Amino acid sequence: MTDTNELTAQARAILDANRYMTLATADESGVPWASPVWFASADYRAFFWVSAPGARHSRNLAARPHVGIVIFDSQVPGGAGQAVYMSATAEEVAGADVDEGMEIFARESEAQGLPIWTSDDVGPQARHRLYRAVASEHFVLSPRDERIPVSV
Repeated sequence: MTDTNELTAQARAILDANRYMTLATADESGVPWASPVWFASADYRAFFWVSAPGARHSRNLAARPHVGIVIFDSQVPGGAGQAVYMSATAEEVAGADVDEGMEIFARESEAQGLPIWTSDDVGPQARHRLYRAVASEHFVLSPRDERIPVSV
């Protein structure tokens, strides 16, 4: 049996080490779509990314806010992969929450040597918007290939 603290540490290490998440959405008819998005998070629960509002995944989450997320390292050898799976609710960030979300996004962007984004970059006249997914569940895989819930 794997220790709960060990599983939590494993989940946090995966989230800390990876910058892209696979965002699984569905349109109003239930047709699925998966998109890799660069993300930033300050607390392992709220995940921020920037996308065009016309992008398929953005349109999908406007119709259906429930999403699935997987974060993993795609560079490891076969059979050695570890991932964090999440159920979440996503939305375009609006109002006063934009500044707080952009602070988190910009801080991570700068730490990665990328351009620093500001609230103006995701405003009504801009090409992009800020989005947030808040995870309600986190899972990792056991050595027996079973999903185990973890609290991060």
